[in-house]
Amino acid sequence: LGATTARPKAPAGAPVIAIDAGHGGVDPGAIGPGGVREKDITLAMARELRAMIEAGGRYRVFMTRDTDKFIPLRERSAQARAAGASLFISVHADSISTATLKGFSVYTVSNKASDKEAAALARRENAADLFGGEVQMAQNDYVKSVLYDLAMKKTRGDSKRFAKFLVDSLRGEVRLLKHPQRAAGFAVLKSPDMPSVLVELGFLSNRTEEQLLTDPRHRRKIGAGLIRAIDSFFAQTDAARRT
Repeated sequence: LGATTARPKAPAGAPVIAIDAGHGGVDPGAIGPGGVREKDITLAMARELRAMIEAGGRYRVFMTRDTDKFIPLRERSAQARAAGASLFISVHADSISTATLKGFSVYTVSNKASDKEAAALARRENAADLFGGEVQMAQNDYVKSVLYDLAMKKTRGDSKRFAKFLVDSLRGEVRLLKHPQRAAGFAVLKSPDMPSVLVELGFLSNRTEEQLLTDPRHRRKIGAGLIRAIDSFFAQTDAARRT
């Protein structure tokens, strides 16, 4: 019998990367003209990204879902925080009425959307909880506290920093939107102490991109860019802590 090569295992204290496959279960998300469902693409991407991250042995991974099931938006970030995640990446694939539009983009949370398209996307994604009857009209008291505001300000800055690393790492590798780094009021990104981004892999409403997103080679190219951004983010974070 030939010797097998053991996969490197991340040390116990390694950062935890939370990967959130958007939609799932009764909520299919966007559906492309060829019938490709967003929930299937996001789960495939999440699984591939997990395998790529774990192969490096530098980070631990938490998946909000590893099967086709529905999870309320705020529960996704709550689960990631409970798992001690240092970074939250929510994976999606958009659909829009303009069938010619295509390209990768990354979003961070903001009270004011960067543009009308970002605002419309946030409304669509935030409505996902309607599928499971989980819309929450009230927030906990701590959300209103000064400590929350201060924590959120730092976390939003860290989220933007990671988003920039991601755009830079994918530029020239995959097609990007004209303004790929965007912001809007996504409910899933509102953790006060966990840097969080929402990545749009592309547009299922575009026939060419719909087919591209079903190609594991393309998804692995995106995954490689995500890992480069993760490495840059934590390298800079660690350097800042040492100074």
